[in-house]
Amino acid sequence: MDITALASLLHETSEHHSSYEKTHAPHNWWDWYAAYIDARVEGTSPDEASKAATGYMDDVLHVAAL
Repeated sequence: MDITALASLLHETSEHHSSYEKTHAPHNWWDWYAAYIDARVEGTSPDEASKAATGYMDDVLHVAAL
């Protein structure tokens, strides 16, 4: 992945993380980002990647919703 594509993906990730961050307990943002980016690299849509990242945070790391 070139730098421009990676920067674009990181920007997209930050936009989608915003809603999660507002509705969940404090957490390490990089964990959500990693799950989201992994899903996007695997070819999922942004909405599917958000669901995957949220599922990872909720089910694996047990981050509580507010």
